[in-house]
Amino acid sequence: MEEQLSKQEKLDLRYLRMARIWAENSYCKRRQVGALVVKDKMIISDGYNGTPSGFENVCEEDGVTKPYVLHAEANAITKLARSSNNSDGSTLYVTASPCIECAKLIIQAGIKRVVYAEKYRLNDGIELMERAGIKVVYLNPDDASQEEAEPRT
Repeated sequence: MEEQLSKQEKLDLRYLRMARIWAENSYCKRRQVGALVVKDKMIISDGYNGTPSGFENVCEEDGVTKPYVLHAEANAITKLARSSNNSDGSTLYVTASPCIECAKLIIQAGIKRVVYAEKYRLNDGIELMERAGIKVVYLNPDDASQEEAEPRT
């Protein structure tokens, strides 16, 4: 018998799929990452990894990522800073687990929950967020049961 997904898990999977689609906007060749900040079931910010505004859309040189490429989480959080939205208590959906630098930004932005789909090679970002009391959820859409229609009664 297949395990039924909770409403929250179904919602999480949908937002993660949307973050994956948003990652397609990235010009990075090595890895495309997307992020969405959601509060009260509304997307209040989005981001994908790439170069700063006004720079050429080339993330790598000779197979190495340029040092000034911004991560998807950083782009989503800095985009929030330029808007009238507030990220206190929000959830961040990101296609790859945050690094330690992005974890610091997430903590300072007041984000209280992070849902990610792929594990990054280092775990220090996850550990720091958990230490700060942020709920961190690994939910890989490829591993999760397929969403089923609600049964009719």
